[in-house]
Amino acid sequence: MKVNRFGGEWTNIKLNILEKYLKAYTTILKKYHYKIAYIDAFAGTGYIKNKQKSSKGNSLSLFEIEEAKDFILGSTLRALKVVPEFDKYIFIDINESNLEKLKEVVKQDFSEKEGRCDFINQDANEYLANLCKKNWEKHRAIVFLDPFGMEVKWKTIELIAKTEAIDLWILFPFGIGVNRLLTRDLNKMPKAWQLKLDSIFGTDIWKEAFYERKTDHTLFESKENRNKIATFDNIANFYLNRLKTIFTGVVEKPFYLYNSKGNPIFLYCFASGNKKGSKTAIKIAKDILIKEMGGG
Repeated sequence: MKVNRFGGEWTNIKLNILEKYLKAYTTILKKYHYKIAYIDAFAGTGYIKNKQKSSKGNSLSLFEIEEAKDFILGSTLRALKVVPEFDKYIFIDINESNLEKLKEVVKQDFSEKEGRCDFINQDANEYLANLCKKNWEKHRAIVFLDPFGMEVKWKTIELIAKTEAIDLWILFPFGIGVNRLLTRDLNKMPKAWQLKLDSIFGTDIWKEAFYERKTDHTLFESKENRNKIATFDNIANFYLNRLKTIFTGVVEKPFYLYNSKGNPIFLYCFASGNKKGSKTAIKIAKDILIKEMGGG
């Protein structure tokens, strides 16, 4: 599912998709005995500022922001607005200033939920690694991963899947990140870039998927070249197949986000690790994506 929209518009679309899923999720899970949590690994300040400067400054409350065209409600505030409510809200951000601003908004506009909010100033990979190792028998959660770049490690994704209790929405930077690291000749790719790709894919077999071997013969020697054959769709399919190796269910047709030049930058993916509930979760996520796009 693809959309040629840029900036605030596609940002709103991805958040609308998340919000609709959160509402469906809490409605269903509240019927059971689980304690449910919303976990935002790159929480930010609570709202997103558009390109135009706000005439009201940066001290807007939630309800003022809703009326201001130059602000977009972020994922954290949308989650806090969802009814039925979550039992727990975990907001992670390595930027302490972002968390302080978010705390202010929560205190001002969601004071009744302040006691259920944890504000974690830590690397998301480290915190999630520890959280996922806890006993999830009586708990369920949604994790939203919207990184600035290629911060999310595959080991983190694996641990999320192993809980068999977490639904995952992730924006994977296949265009703005991965494709930019894929040099035309693999032999000329810096080692640091190769290690970064190993980290986000959890394997080095991307080399075989994205490059072809070609041997050039000269009079005195033969030289093997590794030429890039990867396309945006190749990269997207490779990542989806990686998700399928660890999650019970994965939406087959993720959401492509494009920049103003029409180039794909992010892949919006959904995966569910629960064996009993994944079929329903995948159906809900797929239906929301289709409706948000206005068709198939």
